[in-house]
Amino acid sequence: MGKCARAENMQIEEDAAADPRPAIDLVHLSRQTCGDGALESELLRLFANQAQQFAARLVDDRLPGDGPWRADLAHRLKGSARAVGAFPLGEAAEAYEDCARAESPDLAQAQRRLAEAIARARCAIRDLL
Repeated sequence: MGKCARAENMQIEEDAAADPRPAIDLVHLSRQTCGDGALESELLRLFANQAQQFAARLVDDRLPGDGPWRADLAHRLKGSARAVGAFPLGEAAEAYEDCARAESPDLAQAQRRLAEAIARARCAIRDLL
């Protein structure tokens, strides 16, 4: 675990221990960019910014009927996460998307999991850059 994860709260460290996979699959990212390190860095920066924006929206109070736009945001985040190799985050975004579309009572739990996955991925990206 990198310097950023040690500086973050214990929850991120517990999540990393619970999911042994790296927050970012660097082999996948390298394949996506044909090994172009500058492109990898740029994609990671863009993704970290997108994830931060989504995380900010997660803390907004949920209003009745706002599941569809939240699900759409999670869907976009899921695709971006998978493209850069942030597979644990992609899975958390998918779970959140499913709960939001179904207006499931499990949405709050999915929201916490997604927020934790976002924090873990952003932390890993800060360590890489």
